[in-house]
Amino acid sequence: MDLWDDDASLMLRYRDGDTAAFAALYAQYKGPLYRYLLRHVRNACAAADLFQEVWSHLIATRARYEPRAKFATFLFHIAHNCAIDFFRRDLNLRRVMPAYDSESPLPEAEVPEHQRPDRVAEFTEQQSAVLAAVAALPQEQREAFLLREETGLNVEEIARITDVPIETAKSRLRYAVRKLKNSLRPIQEPEALRLRTYA
Repeated sequence: MDLWDDDASLMLRYRDGDTAAFAALYAQYKGPLYRYLLRHVRNACAAADLFQEVWSHLIATRARYEPRAKFATFLFHIAHNCAIDFFRRDLNLRRVMPAYDSESPLPEAEVPEHQRPDRVAEFTEQQSAVLAAVAALPQEQREAFLLREETGLNVEEIARITDVPIETAKSRLRYAVRKLKNSLRPIQEPEALRLRTYA
């Protein structure tokens, strides 16, 4: 595996004092990181707090950074640990976290204005169904799925982030995809929402 990806080089530059390198990393990862945290903890306020916590941890520990893995693996390992700490701090929150309501509008669904209203409604309904199905997954399966879908990390990187064997990460992905396919069977999957198979 090539540990010296462009993002790792940016992080090394930031470690050595280049604040523009940090700005580039932040711009690239802020969307995927926030979506991962939001869908993992299913609470917007908690996700925003964790988002700040992840970046604060990265900033605080930058002097010790060494590129032992791709930068995305490093960043999402921090995010994973922050989320685990969040769940440990407030075990009761998992019991009362609301699932995505299929009747409520999606705050992050960006649909071009030129689409017809019926297509917009259909898209929103499908997105709501996908978010609800992801929210209903067991925590370990949801995390593995989100790490793959939100970040594009491979199974080996997901295993490294979550501190499990590769086969465990692979089976979590496989079970998550199977459950999602079963949950989403009543709706037609648009091309953009086709779920990968993990053998």
